Amino acid sequence: MDYVNAFWVGGLICACVQILLDRTKLMPGRIMVLLVCSGAVLGFFGVYEPFQKFAGAGASVPLLGFGNTLFRGVKEAVEKDGVIGIFTGGFKASAAGIAAALIFGYLASWIFEPQMKK
Repeated sequence: MDYVNAFWVGGLICACVQILLDRTKLMPGRIMVLLVCSGAVLGFFGVYEPFQKFAGAGASVPLLGFGNTLFRGVKEAVEKDGVIGIFTGGFKASAAGIAAALIFGYLASWIFEPQMKK
């Protein structure tokens, strides 16, 4: 049942984002920022943790999960280091994901021919 929940929740998130892309004039970058900020806000209100336990990877993998990871990292760093944690916590918590995205993006640019859209 964990796989089914992850599949339909992740699909629902993707469907909502696709509706935003198709039905509004929001640019894709703004929608991505909206998702990251929404994940952080849901984490702040304590809603994201139970949602993530229910949906598993369907909730933790999309950009909502990245926003929640940033929030949790900042929260833990502020508790530990004080105000400086605002600036360092998000980076510490999400360093592996950011590094993986950069490395795999770089490797993909070697395999495929990157081009700007015309």
